[in-house]
Amino acid sequence: MSKKENASNLNKTVAIIPAAGSGIRMGSDRAKQFTELEGRPLLAVTLKPFQTCPAVDAIILVVPSMDVGYCRKEIVERFKLEKVKKVVPGGTRRQDSVRLGLEAARKNYGLVLIHDGVRPAIDEALIERVIETAKTHRAVITALPAKETVKEIDSDGYVVKTYARKQIWLVQTPQVFRYEDIEAAHQKAMIERWDEATDDSALIERLGIPVTVVEGSEKNIKVTTPHDLELTRFFLKKTP
Repeated sequence: MSKKENASNLNKTVAIIPAAGSGIRMGSDRAKQFTELEGRPLLAVTLKPFQTCPAVDAIILVVPSMDVGYCRKEIVERFKLEKVKKVVPGGTRRQDSVRLGLEAARKNYGLVLIHDGVRPAIDEALIERVIETAKTHRAVITALPAKETVKEIDSDGYVVKTYARKQIWLVQTPQVFRYEDIEAAHQKAMIERWDEATDDSALIERLGIPVTVVEGSEKNIKVTTPHDLELTRFFLKKTP
């Protein structure tokens, strides 16, 4: 598929779900993406709305290499997630895992949606909204306006700068990009060693591509600590 054909094929979307982290801040001997949530592995909860969302055509799941077999059998097959076309081993860093997911997609899709595997309180409405926006905007992220004042602190604990709160937004996933854009960004990041990119849109920005913001959801938190997990349980119980 040529770049021109791929760019015009914006009605085909692949969701890449990076879930290859170790989750050490959870204080558990099991990675956080496999923690039980609503009677299922957390990762299975995350994947369900992508499975049922008609705007998503396929899913590439990126997990720790030792868990590829487990995920295929106990998550994809057990919960009948037919849209998951591949389960691939991830890398050391998140950006490595996303790049490997992109390689697995093999340029068969016009749009790439990237969503953290440990944000399980995502809903179909937000997924559809960000994909639809990406059909008319080249790069789209979800984010929330900051409620607290944000300050920059130096290594000694002193305030360096206070930012205007109305200009600060807290970035979430999903994020959606043209396939050729995000592929080029990750390849350039690898070649030029743009290390520790925890946000894919930051790589897109470095290519000079404008990024549009869609307001996200307060429920769509990233599960990093036991407190996050309990809060997510609360949100899911409140969801109809």
